[in-house]
Amino acid sequence: MPDHEHTKTDGLGELPAVPAAAEAVPARADWRAAPRNDKMAAHKLECNACPVLCQISEGKAGACDRYANQGGSLVRVDPVLIVDRRLAAGAAGALVPFLATPAGPDAAGLAVAASVVESPAENPATNPATNLATNPAGAEPADGERWFVTAVGASTTYPDYKPAPFIVGSQVQGVDMVTVVTEGIFSYCSLKLKIDTDRWLGPEQANVRCKGEVVGHVSTAEYGSQMLSLGGVHHITGGSKKEGRITVEMMQALGNQQAMELSIDGGATIVVQAGRPPIVNGQPETRMRVGCGSATVGIFAEQFKGVADEVVVVDDHITGVLTEHQAGRCLQMRPSGLKVRGRKSTPGRWFQVANPGNGWGGTDLSDPLAIVEGWDAGQAWPGQRLLFTSTTGEHAAWYVLDAALKPQPAAMPEAARTIVERIGENCEPALCTVLFIGGAGGSLRAGVTDNPVRLTRAIKQAVVNVTCGGAPAYVWPGGGITVMVDVTRMPARSFGTVPTPAIVAPIEFTMRASDYQALGGHMAYVRPLAQVLATGAWHRDGAPLARQAIAAGPANAWPLASGPLLG
Repeated sequence: MPDHEHTKTDGLGELPAVPAAAEAVPARADWRAAPRNDKMAAHKLECNACPVLCQISEGKAGACDRYANQGGSLVRVDPVLIVDRRLAAGAAGALVPFLATPAGPDAAGLAVAASVVESPAENPATNPATNLATNPAGAEPADGERWFVTAVGASTTYPDYKPAPFIVGSQVQGVDMVTVVTEGIFSYCSLKLKIDTDRWLGPEQANVRCKGEVVGHVSTAEYGSQMLSLGGVHHITGGSKKEGRITVEMMQALGNQQAMELSIDGGATIVVQAGRPPIVNGQPETRMRVGCGSATVGIFAEQFKGVADEVVVVDDHITGVLTEHQAGRCLQMRPSGLKVRGRKSTPGRWFQVANPGNGWGGTDLSDPLAIVEGWDAGQAWPGQRLLFTSTTGEHAAWYVLDAALKPQPAAMPEAARTIVERIGENCEPALCTVLFIGGAGGSLRAGVTDNPVRLTRAIKQAVVNVTCGGAPAYVWPGGGITVMVDVTRMPARSFGTVPTPAIVAPIEFTMRASDYQALGGHMAYVRPLAQVLATGAWHRDGAPLARQAIAAGPANAWPLASGPLLG
C-alpha cells in the first residue's frame, strides 16, 4: 500500500444524506490553509480534519466516512448527539438541522433559538421554565440541567490550533458552567476486556489476533474473569499498515458495542461484545463463578453438612475439599480420607489439580475423579457420600464409596441438587466488559485553552469533570490526562477511525465558567446553549449540520453536576 494512498480518496464513499437546511457558511479564510497540492482539481476539497488530508470530490466522503464535500464546503456527516434528560430511556429525538448563521464567535443566533425546539412547550420564548437563553448578548443562562452537548459527531480541533468546535455555556443550579466539546484523535489508546469466564482462553502474554493480525495480548486473570489488552500504539502505528488498520477496525467495532471474533495463540477462539455473554470455542458462557473452590466450600459449608460426607469444588485456581477445609473442621465434619492430586496450598485448598481448559471449573477435566489420588483406608468408609461440583454448579456429580472404597456413580439426592442449584443461582451472568483507555494529555488540550498544562492541572485538582459522550471517565493518577470509560455507558457509535490510523472518540471537559476563564480558556468562543442548539458549532469548516437528542444514560451522573472520577 503506497504511503499516499489515503490522500486519494475520491470515490471512496458517497456523501451520506445530510440536512439541506444547514447551508454551508464559508469558513474563515485564516482558519484554512491552501491545499498542499496546487494541482488539485477545482471540484475537490482538501479535508484538514485529520493528518491524512483527503482530497474529496464534491458529493463524496473522505476515507474515514465522517467528513464530506458538500457544495464545496467540508461537513461532518453525522449529527452531534445531545443528551436530553426529558427523553425516555432508550428514546432518540428527530434529526434537527442547524440553522445557517454567520460563523465565528460573535455570531448571533439566539434570535432563532425559539424556532429550533421541538414543541411549543420547549419554546424558550413562550416557556421560561425551559430556561433557554433568549438574549443574544449571552447574559442569560441556558438550561444545563436538561441538555448536555456530547462530542459524538461534534468534529475535531485538528490541526489543534483552533478552539474546540463547541464551547457551550449553560447554567446549573444557578452556577454558570462551560463545557468544551470535541472529538479527539487517539493513537495512544487501547481497550481492556474483562471476560467473565473460568474457561481457559490462553496463556498470559499470548498474542490475540483479529483477522490473522496481532491486535493485543492476554493479560492477567482476575477474579472469575479473563482479561485481554487490545490495541495500543505499538499495534496501531508500530507494526505493518495492515496490522494498524485491523487494530483500529477492531477497536472501533468493540467500542461501538459490536461483536468481534478473536483468536488467541495456543488458546481459544472467542466472540466478544460489550455487555453480552462471551462465546468461547463456540460455547456461550452463561455464569460467572460464585467464587473460587475454597470460597464456594466456605459459603455453602453449613448447607453441605448432613447432605454429603465430602464435597469437592473443582476449580482451576483453588480446589476446595470440605472436610479438610477449615470450614469443615469448624463444623466438626468427619475427615473423609480423600487424597487429591495437585499442590496443597493450605488444609482443604489445592492448587494445580489439573491443567487449565474448558472443562470442570476452568480445568481440562471431563471426569472429576481424575483428581482423586485415593482414600486413606483408616479414615474412609463404605457408603461415604461424595459430591463433586464446579464453581458455577454447571458440572456436578454424586458418588458413593463401595466396599472396596471405590467411588460409584449414583443418583444425586434432591437436597444435594438443591445446593448445586443454589451455587448456580449465586452466579452472576457472564458478560464482556469493554473499557476504552485514551491519552488526552496532548494536542487536543489546545482546543480548550491557550495554556494546556493548566487544563491538566485543573483536572487533577478536581476542578474539571471529564466525560466521554456524557459517560463518566476515570482519570488515571500520575501525569497527563489518561482516561478510561465503559463503552456501554457511551452513546451508540461513539467511536470512529481515521486512516493515519487512529481512533476517534468523544471527550468533554466541564467546569465552572470562572474556572474556565482562570485556566486561559477560549472565552470568546463560549456560546450559550440555546445558540448552540440553534446554529451548531461556532465554525462551518467540517462542522456537523444537525443535532439529535438522545436519552441520558441511566447509570451516568449528570456531567454538569458531578465531579471527576480521579484516581
